[in-house]
Amino acid sequence: MSEENLDHEEIQDDNIKEEVTYLSGMYRDWFLDYASYVILERAVPYINDGLKPVQRRIMHAMREMDDGRYNKVANIIGQTMQYHPHGDASIGDAIVQIGQKELLIDSQGNWGNILTGDGAAAPRYIEARLTKFALEVLFNPKTTEWKLSYDGRKKEPVTLPVKFPLLLAQGVDGIAVGLASKMFPHNFIELIDASIAYLRGKNFELYPDFPTGGSADFSKYNDGLRGGSVKVRAKIEKRDNKTLVINEVPYGKTTSTLIESIIKANDKGKIKIKKIDDNTAADVEILVHLAAGVSSDKTIDALYAFTDCEVSLSPNACIIENDKPHFIGVSEILKRSADSTKDLLKLELEIRKSELEEQWHFSSLEKIFIEERIYKDKKFEDAENMDQAVAHIDNRLEPWKPKLKRDVTREDILKLMEIRMARILKFNKDKANDLLKSIEDEIAEVEHNIENIVDFTIAWFKHLKQKYGKGKERKTEIRSFENIVAAKVVVKNEKLYVDRKEGFMGTSLKKAEFVCDCSDIDDIIIFRRDGSYYITKVTDKAFIGKNILHLAVFKKSDKRTIYNVVYKDGETGFYYMKRFFVTGVTRDKEYNLTKETKGSRIVYFSANPNGEAEVLRIVLKPKPRLKKLIFEEDLGELAIKGRQSMGNILTKNEVHKITLKEKGVSTLGGRKIWFDPDVLRLNADSRGKYLGEFTGEDQILVIYKSGDFQLYNYDLSNHFQQDILVIEKFDRRKILSVVYFDADQDYYYVKRFEIDEPEGKLIRFIGDNKDNRLVSITWVHYPRLELTFGGKNAERENEIIEVAEFIGVKSWKAKGKRLSNYDVNKIIEIEPTIKDDYDHHEDESERDEEGGVDDNAVDNTDDIPMEINRPKNEDDGQGSLF
Repeated sequence: MSEENLDHEEIQDDNIKEEVTYLSGMYRDWFLDYASYVILERAVPYINDGLKPVQRRIMHAMREMDDGRYNKVANIIGQTMQYHPHGDASIGDAIVQIGQKELLIDSQGNWGNILTGDGAAAPRYIEARLTKFALEVLFNPKTTEWKLSYDGRKKEPVTLPVKFPLLLAQGVDGIAVGLASKMFPHNFIELIDASIAYLRGKNFELYPDFPTGGSADFSKYNDGLRGGSVKVRAKIEKRDNKTLVINEVPYGKTTSTLIESIIKANDKGKIKIKKIDDNTAADVEILVHLAAGVSSDKTIDALYAFTDCEVSLSPNACIIENDKPHFIGVSEILKRSADSTKDLLKLELEIRKSELEEQWHFSSLEKIFIEERIYKDKKFEDAENMDQAVAHIDNRLEPWKPKLKRDVTREDILKLMEIRMARILKFNKDKANDLLKSIEDEIAEVEHNIENIVDFTIAWFKHLKQKYGKGKERKTEIRSFENIVAAKVVVKNEKLYVDRKEGFMGTSLKKAEFVCDCSDIDDIIIFRRDGSYYITKVTDKAFIGKNILHLAVFKKSDKRTIYNVVYKDGETGFYYMKRFFVTGVTRDKEYNLTKETKGSRIVYFSANPNGEAEVLRIVLKPKPRLKKLIFEEDLGELAIKGRQSMGNILTKNEVHKITLKEKGVSTLGGRKIWFDPDVLRLNADSRGKYLGEFTGEDQILVIYKSGDFQLYNYDLSNHFQQDILVIEKFDRRKILSVVYFDADQDYYYVKRFEIDEPEGKLIRFIGDNKDNRLVSITWVHYPRLELTFGGKNAERENEIIEVAEFIGVKSWKAKGKRLSNYDVNKIIEIEPTIKDDYDHHEDESERDEEGGVDDNAVDNTDDIPMEINRPKNEDDGQGSLF
């Protein structure tokens, strides 16, 4: 069918003529009209003023009603309906949305809460008026272009003459037919600063500022264009190790939706919490109470990974310009807004100049008319008609016409003839001259501003910032987020089992061999004796094959877990050894660590989480002319290569047995270790207190409040006791100074010693009496103590003790030296006079700077000052200060 006949076709049959209308044509025309209407008249803002049509009509209606007093929102809706051809509900919703942004509308009553999601009260109960900012920035009838309203009874603005980047300040969210517009709100002060920078020819950057606060990563903002994204996070703080506080929510979320997402994640086992309390009022306060043994740091990461505490937002800067939609970045929108403000201000100045020139012109004519007493001319008084009177006055004004700014018109003369006698009698020549001078000065000022319109526009923006910028500081913190690996922070909510005999593994095999704790999103790596291995997801039950050699939770991109392997090649019979890591492979695809020849098999295997090597003892099978049947091999001398490497030949002879002779140390670089005080465990995931970088034989020193210390290795599986006073990387060069109370002698003692004891042994260094009490410790090399006396010695002057001179360095077993024979009431550690390179303060400051984590509750030694109150006796309530 031809294009001309697409919509209509005539069918004639047996003298019956019928016209057929095809729906495709109707749909094409009507739908296009509908789409255009929705885009232009409902959903997308205009770049000229940054407002959608309904918003513009609301502002215009409120300006018409404005008398400085509040108006019922119901009345504003009624006034707006004269211009907006839609229902009252849509207008009411738009008013509330504008009012909640607290920029254009001064609201009174219950306008809802963007933090909790509570809606506003009914329009008849709430009131509103325009803000002073809106009155100053949005309206000027002299520079407004007008059009008829939808019914032709009223006039409404085509766009408002807005002299501010209002679109970027408020943001917009609209869905039309075939396109959408989504721009985030920006900071009031930053928009003004950016406008000034642009007018000065300088570069600027603009990032959103959300009214709900939080923190955001704008590294992929893409200037607000399609394809960009913004990550926004709630603000989460630790009130204590068992309580988290959420006091700012991500943009677009409410406390209700946030709590629902947390409960949902808890029900799915992604996080582990005890309960949630919502104390939100004027400010957000959501308390998340953690279950026993749950890490607060890990839970914070898990909240970002599995709940709405972190959301990703996608901008789409779409605007209407010249009745067409355009996609332009926020930087370009700001530039056009600044240019528009400059043009509007110039237009206002030009209008003002024209008004001033008209005022000067008539004031000059009036002055001439009265001073020259033209109104008393006999010809003027005897004029037979109006034309003769006008002609006479025009003739009398002829000598002054060259000095005037424009020609004298009939309207000018008629206006002179309307001057009342009372005004003429009150005329004062000096006042008239002063008026003309003031008008001329103002004209000169206006002309100067027009010539320097850029500077004038900058001054306008500075005026807005000074007058309205208070209290509009940035709420959203600009940060750069690290990607949170969900598998690292998810709660280990499942237990993994393996049935080696039948070849199954899964979380439902409760009677089989327990492997480890895991989560339902973990991957599992499985090695078999034939050298094959693969990675698969955790499941209830899955067949993984018999001859299972090793299975464990797989950590993607982990280069510290090193597999040490000896395998026999099935073709040559040679034994190969290799060390390798597995960082990332395709899930459920089988790989092989041997040469993949038939009959190949693994004869030795170990998985080492920190890259440890081993020394192996190899026993060969006897055969003629083979002299050396037993030898040792240090795997630490092997280079760590890829998983597909063949490896080095261990021996070409038949092996009888391979055994582990010695467990080696890590052959990798230093490993950064943190201590999580919530769960009393070490980790390499930046949670808790940073301890340092560990290699080889490095150790961790733990001092307990009970007066015990213990050395540990840095294995992440270590368990620690409660009541840790200090935990840090052990430095055997440092000297520990200890003050403790001896219950047997009822005196305070001080001792100094170096720690040099075997790893894993718990040492009590304040004596065997269980009532002895640790008072203070310090790593300061030359500590000083100030003693204050009490009881019958209360009048005695304070005594300063230089500890390094008072007692020498001895063994931790030594009793130490009595601080004083007098009744000591208080012991204060004061600033040392001699500093040492290994003083505790410097070490701690370095660790805090590198770790960046508060170390409260795991290091309770406040070196300067520490104040100790001594109880008089047992009846006075003697007990540990900690």
